[in-house]
Amino acid sequence: MPAPRLGVFGLTGCAGDQLVLLNCEDELLALASLLDVRDFLMASSVNDVQGELDVALVEGAVAGRRDEERLRRIRQRAGILVALGSCAAWGGVAAIESRRSRAECLGEIYGPLAECYDSTPPRALHEVVKVDLRLPGCPVEKEELLALIAHLLNGNPPPPVGWPVCAECRMAESNCLLTDGALVCCGPLTVGGCGARCPQLGVPCIGCRGPMEDANFAGALALFEQKGLPREAIVAQMRTFSGRAPAGEPA
Repeated sequence: MPAPRLGVFGLTGCAGDQLVLLNCEDELLALASLLDVRDFLMASSVNDVQGELDVALVEGAVAGRRDEERLRRIRQRAGILVALGSCAAWGGVAAIESRRSRAECLGEIYGPLAECYDSTPPRALHEVVKVDLRLPGCPVEKEELLALIAHLLNGNPPPPVGWPVCAECRMAESNCLLTDGALVCCGPLTVGGCGARCPQLGVPCIGCRGPMEDANFAGALALFEQKGLPREAIVAQMRTFSGRAPAGEPA
């Protein structure tokens, strides 16, 4: 059986999710023997930019016409398209200002040169094309990325994470920064998978992995208000990484 043909791409973003793959140093030789990497500009200057792909990993938000055109071409080439990272999954940090006029934002930054820029309101990949799988994170977790590749090699989609960061924090027996410290911690609303790394170090969760699909915003906001935390604080924090997510739009 031939090795799956893989493409790795970056749209508007920091390229951190592609770096996670390259930083799998101990596993790179095994990955290279199991995958036929056809198109990965960050890793190679020689690429097949038109051939069919079995899997495409795409990071970054769609923030311009060039991004949209490129994403549509990738979608046409790929059997499976994976939104890699929170920018691809939810719009990410780029979409923080998605509620303001794009012309207003560009004018504020670039002044009279604003019209020269190819810039549209940043969107998640699924707002433009069909996305088959989503792997959140800013950046993604190395172990989750390797597990996703392993599942795809076995012909099975990876099981979705069905618990919040808050659950992982409890399993680590960490003190709750929200209930004990009255800090704006997005752990109850954010999809798990990171091992609650930040709360275990005393740093409140900032929601970088995006919202749980069944996130109970009403309950969480009520708890925050009980702790004297303004509703706007948690809403603004969740919108930092998932401004384009439906669950990031609490009523």
